[in-house]
Amino acid sequence: MMRKKIIQLTSGRGPAECNFVVTNVFKKFSEACTKSEIKFDIIEREMDKDFHQLSSVIIELEGNDLNTFLKTWLGAILWIGKSPYRKFHQRKNWFIGCFELEIPKENSINPNEIIYQTMRSSGNGGQNVNKVNSAVRAIHQPSGISVVSMDSRSQHQNKKIATTRLLLKLQGFETNKLKDLVQKKWNNQTSIARGNPVKIFRGDKFSE
Repeated sequence: MMRKKIIQLTSGRGPAECNFVVTNVFKKFSEACTKSEIKFDIIEREMDKDFHQLSSVIIELEGNDLNTFLKTWLGAILWIGKSPYRKFHQRKNWFIGCFELEIPKENSINPNEIIYQTMRSSGNGGQNVNKVNSAVRAIHQPSGISVVSMDSRSQHQNKKIATTRLLLKLQGFETNKLKDLVQKKWNNQTSIARGNPVKIFRGDKFSE
């Protein structure tokens, strides 16, 4: 039976180097998902303004035996390497966090209260994306809250991502609340986890 989980990779409000680590660890995480035949969708991402690296990314996973897969990912992740931004900086140990988030309960929202609108995608993806109405806006009619997904070329996939985003938002996972939740988890775990990271990457190639 296919299971679903939502996880977040975060720099935990760390310096720019930690955002660099989040970006590269996400690439490794994506490769591991593909290798393990686990489907993944990016639900939300935050980029830093200075270096355009990921400070946070929320991912929905779908596959078999996700608990086993995530055992080596959930917790503190360490990268050992020189700062790509500060040439003479002495620090070489950079930590980020990987946390599991509660899956929103679809049965708590009436599906009939959600309406969907299609539109043309914009941004990266090439001309083919813009020629079709592949982007999807999901609107919760009672509250007026809406979200958009144009992450995929597939309208069906964008509808799925938009629905998950909307459910997260409706259940109190607005960006600020999510930051507070993750920061709380980070503060609670970091002192212990930093002494025992679940994964260690080294060097520019992020080798394990």
